[in-house]
Amino acid sequence: MDFDITEDQGAIAEMAGSVFADYCTDDRLRQFDTSEQAYMQPLWELCVETGLQALAIPEALGGSGLGMAELMLVLQAQGRALGQVPLWRHQLAAATVAQFADESQQPWAVEAAAGRAMLTLDLSGLYSAHGIELHGIEADGGWRLKGRVGALALAEQSQAALLLVSIDGQPRLALVELGDKAITHVAGRMTHGEAIADVHIDGLLIRAEHLLPAAALGWLEPRSIAALAALQLGVSAEQIRRTVAYVSERRQFERSIGSFQAVQMSMANAHIALEALRSTLWQLCYRLDAGLPAPSEALATAWQACEAGHLIGHNAQHVHGGIGVDLTYPIHRFLYWSRALGCALGGSAACLERLGDWLSHNDKLGWKYDLAEHQAL
Repeated sequence: MDFDITEDQGAIAEMAGSVFADYCTDDRLRQFDTSEQAYMQPLWELCVETGLQALAIPEALGGSGLGMAELMLVLQAQGRALGQVPLWRHQLAAATVAQFADESQQPWAVEAAAGRAMLTLDLSGLYSAHGIELHGIEADGGWRLKGRVGALALAEQSQAALLLVSIDGQPRLALVELGDKAITHVAGRMTHGEAIADVHIDGLLIRAEHLLPAAALGWLEPRSIAALAALQLGVSAEQIRRTVAYVSERRQFERSIGSFQAVQMSMANAHIALEALRSTLWQLCYRLDAGLPAPSEALATAWQACEAGHLIGHNAQHVHGGIGVDLTYPIHRFLYWSRALGCALGGSAACLERLGDWLSHNDKLGWKYDLAEHQAL
């Protein structure tokens, strides 16, 4: 087996790393913290200029037509730098529209690929204790929507969103134009700086073609999990790198604290958690790009991302000591991002419960069940 990335993938990763590292200096991150910006607009313009915002959108609609492996490499670079731009939601929403929506909706994907429109999405109803709070009733040849979507990312800055709608008790994705008069926003901001808004919808009528086929959700969800896990991998990798540098320089009792066994074991545990996440994420991306089913792999990756983010984040804060809670020092931002990503994934308990439900109904699990009998020996 060859686990190396291709030359083209390496070039994409290098370009993304350069774009994010050059822009997201600690000074710029500190300035963003104190600003009222919804996202890093100059960085977003760089992403549009370099095509990073359209990697997963089909070529026929103006994108690059690449897979999850390439997107994962870019999102890792974004996570390392803490770049506050809507890369994954924007292009996965557009890619879902391109794959499943009626031809009349394809212009949304074209506009997204060109960077002329921003798209967002929300899947939190799948694991939220409240469930899906947006409901649809068939009316006038379409669907009338009523309810709310909590904490929709960049709701006020995006032109359209893929939202979960309960139709006859079943989850479906609907493409909703966010500028309609039937929609009101209650703006807010996540701790890590992402602009959000509670979206209240009162009697919005959408055309029938705005409701995507049931298969669209099954296609989008594992890719959303992979995207969030890739961000977490980048956040945690940089968190470990910075923490190792700190404990190598910080001295106590005339020794660097990195030479203490307890600190070494703490960082070793963090590194093991990081590599476990990397392994599960690569497996998930491989299966998605190969067109193989990956429901359990997606849930396992989500759980691993939540667990790794929590363990690595708190170990890093712990060994930093008092400096870790000083908001003028940069390490706290990585913990904020890890907590936000864990919430976006639903939390480790919810992921584990969903995985347990899946396992209880599936008695075949593993690579050999995807292959013909002679290949599985």
